[in-house]
Amino acid sequence: MRRKTNMANFLLEIGLEEMPAHLVTPAINQLVERAATFMKENRLQYGDIKPFSTPRRLAILISEVADKADDLTQEVKGPAKKAAFDKEGNYSKAAQGFARGQGVTTDDITFKEFKGNEYIYVTKFEAGKPAIEVLSGFKEVIMSMTFTTTMKWARHTFEYVRPIRWIVALLDDMVVPFNVVDVDSGRETRGHRFLGQSINIAQASDYVNDLEKVYVQADASVRKANIVSQIDKLAAENNWHVEKDADLLEEVNNIVEYPTAFVGRFDSEYLDLPEEVLITSMREHQRFFHVIDDSGALLPYFVSVRNGNSEHLDNVIAGNEKVLIARLEDAKFFYHEDQKNDIDFYNDKLQVVSFHAKLGSVANHTKRAQALAAIIGQQISLTSDQQMQLARAAEIYKFDLMTGMVGEFDELQGIMGEKYALLFGEDPAVAQAIREHYMPISADGALPESVLGKVLALADKLDSLLSFFAGGMMPSGSNDPYALRRAASGVVNILHANDWHLPIDIILSELVDEVLADDGHFGLPEEAANNLKSVINDVITFLTDRVVKAMQTEKIRYDVINAVTTGKLTDTTQMFTSANALLAHSNDQTFREGVESLTRVMRLTSKNPTEATVNPALFENDAEKQLYSETSLLVNESLTTDDLVSSLLGLQPAIAAYFDQTMVMVEDEAVKQNRLATLQIVSNEAEKVANFMALDVKSN
Repeated sequence: MRRKTNMANFLLEIGLEEMPAHLVTPAINQLVERAATFMKENRLQYGDIKPFSTPRRLAILISEVADKADDLTQEVKGPAKKAAFDKEGNYSKAAQGFARGQGVTTDDITFKEFKGNEYIYVTKFEAGKPAIEVLSGFKEVIMSMTFTTTMKWARHTFEYVRPIRWIVALLDDMVVPFNVVDVDSGRETRGHRFLGQSINIAQASDYVNDLEKVYVQADASVRKANIVSQIDKLAAENNWHVEKDADLLEEVNNIVEYPTAFVGRFDSEYLDLPEEVLITSMREHQRFFHVIDDSGALLPYFVSVRNGNSEHLDNVIAGNEKVLIARLEDAKFFYHEDQKNDIDFYNDKLQVVSFHAKLGSVANHTKRAQALAAIIGQQISLTSDQQMQLARAAEIYKFDLMTGMVGEFDELQGIMGEKYALLFGEDPAVAQAIREHYMPISADGALPESVLGKVLALADKLDSLLSFFAGGMMPSGSNDPYALRRAASGVVNILHANDWHLPIDIILSELVDEVLADDGHFGLPEEAANNLKSVINDVITFLTDRVVKAMQTEKIRYDVINAVTTGKLTDTTQMFTSANALLAHSNDQTFREGVESLTRVMRLTSKNPTEATVNPALFENDAEKQLYSETSLLVNESLTTDDLVSSLLGLQPAIAAYFDQTMVMVEDEAVKQNRLATLQIVSNEAEKVANFMALDVKSN
């Protein structure tokens, strides 16, 4: 980036009430992005943008800011020359208005040719504004920020992530003046809420050091490194391993301004609880890091981070231990109470728990998922033993929702299902499937490992998609209250990872037939049941949208994505396979001509579909015989997708000769249909791979 003399530093700090931890990092990233856009749009040169964030502040320090914005010299095209003059030869109102709108006079008008016609042109000059004047526009940057959670305060109608309490805006030592919802920019910032006080920043470059004096570590990366260092020191002193979960570390970093790590403990009797219960109690509810020994066994200690210094740390430790022990006592109580009843007891309770008001009970949902699981199990040829295990897993896989433990710690659903299933004597494969059916829990989360877990996860997610779509509750825009996009991504990822080529449309159709044949429609209300068949294609389209997103993430060519997702494929795994095959052949010398030939065939057959069968007796030239012979080989051979692509591209000479020697759309209807039937075979084989018409081969 070009530099100018008299460089300065610009500091912007937005002081807020405490933000939720999960909003801090996205907010500061957004501020940096918007600041860079603002500087570019206003032609103000700079060096770097350094972010700072805590729960109470979002700040940036922009270095090497030029003393003024760049001048702008711009040539602007106006109306055509023929509209520039009136009948008397004077400049027309259109010409005068154009000049006036550009801040010049008609004396500045020139004429230039553009695409064969002459037009009015003016060259306008805009002097760069002083930096301090440009930077006052950061008011708009602040006010334009968006957040997933907002609030109003006082009598303002303006909404923000949290109330704005102060704003610092300094260009070196000068205040950049502006006002946001009754808060004037200045140089006063606030230190740690309990340990610090308000101070004035003399120079923008003093920001970090000045805040450190009032117990605020403003640099989030430095603060996180400090937390890690303190935790590692405690671990080394005690010969422990502390599990520094990345998400937890990020959250903790975003709830403190001056971190001090400390160790707490709990009675070893609680180690009799399942490890996941202890870890969840510590991590999810108290934001504690758990401790393990060299063998990976959980130890009765935890590490936490306070927002403050080491003074009165004993009181802080005692308070945190007391809160954790109360949690663990609850867990201990529920763990033992839950074992006083059996699985059937909890499973029966699902009859009165609503899956959704429009979709019946959770028990109804599991009944449909059980039917789907059986259909999928047959598709992938499970053994009879596996089918029995799958049927049992699908029958009880939601029972733990009614246990006291999951009622108190909902993060443990599935996990406690596995634990209790084993305690109640269920087959380990059944127990594992119960835990894995929730997976993946995010778009890129871990997938089920067992075959039963994979099938049950697919069945559960597919029924959710089909049921909610039938109930008219498809996601719209960013609104997805039932996490159906995550469910669809899970289906796509499981199928793709296991190279399962399942006909989802056929599988869902079989389920719908079972539901409609059942007197009670498997618990679905009449309206939703009647919609089932009509939404199957919508579900397939929804799954295909997830394929598109996944391929975009993998940076696959846009035209390849379009080719494999806009054709007749409904097998999402085949879409990935086809995309890889097309990409593998895209650099072949025959690729462009081959695609163009296939495109010509597919366009013709798409406009003139036929169900006729080929009659070789109607062939009138050798080209017809040759193309039919080569396509027949394709149909009769069992080819991989890669080989099929290669063979289809290899048809180019035969297709070229065919069109060169053969008029397809002749008056003789029998001959025309026969020729279309030959081409239809080519199209049908091509459609097994992709919609070749969507490929862009101009640059090949």
